[in-house]
Amino acid sequence: MMLEIPVYDATGKQLKSLQVDETLFGKKVRRELLRLAVLRIENNRRVGTAATKSRGMIEGSTKKLYRQKGTGRARMGTRRTNLRRGGGVAFAKQPRSFRQDLPKRARRAALDSALLSKMLDGSVIVLDKLTVTEPKTKQVAELLKALGIEGTCLLSIAEQNPTVWKSARNIPRLRVRPVAELNPWEVVWPRRLVFTMDAFDALVKARSN
Repeated sequence: MMLEIPVYDATGKQLKSLQVDETLFGKKVRRELLRLAVLRIENNRRVGTAATKSRGMIEGSTKKLYRQKGTGRARMGTRRTNLRRGGGVAFAKQPRSFRQDLPKRARRAALDSALLSKMLDGSVIVLDKLTVTEPKTKQVAELLKALGIEGTCLLSIAEQNPTVWKSARNIPRLRVRPVAELNPWEVVWPRRLVFTMDAFDALVKARSN
């Protein structure tokens, strides 16, 4: 099946539609693989430095506080138990790595599924030309307004462009990424995906070879 991706100019006028073969992106959305890829990215961002002290790490005597029977009180062991104030923590957390990995082919397939999902939802548009002459937030803000984009958005460009990045960094809920650096999390996060024409051509060409 051929997908139609609309192409707009900077004024928000639709110029044409691009025909894209969905088989380039894997024919179907592999949701379970996409879920694993997104979880992998989120887990790899975790620092993993949380730490608490178990009862074995608390300083103090291990002597039983008072005898087991005959006091009329509830039985009690060491002062380091997790039941007492200042005692250790039950199932104490220790620093650990949450890092996960996926094979390269699986990561690529997950990215294709994320892109295909957005295309099927009609959330992808192509910008005929992106002209940002100087780092001014106003230029990018006016572009988004002309395209009718509100809420979260990912702007994908062909290559690193400091001028575009500086112009977009003060706009809430907008991310700018080169097309070669896209990952499944960044594709599924926004409501709308905007590709420059050069970036979209590179995206399709990489999957046609």
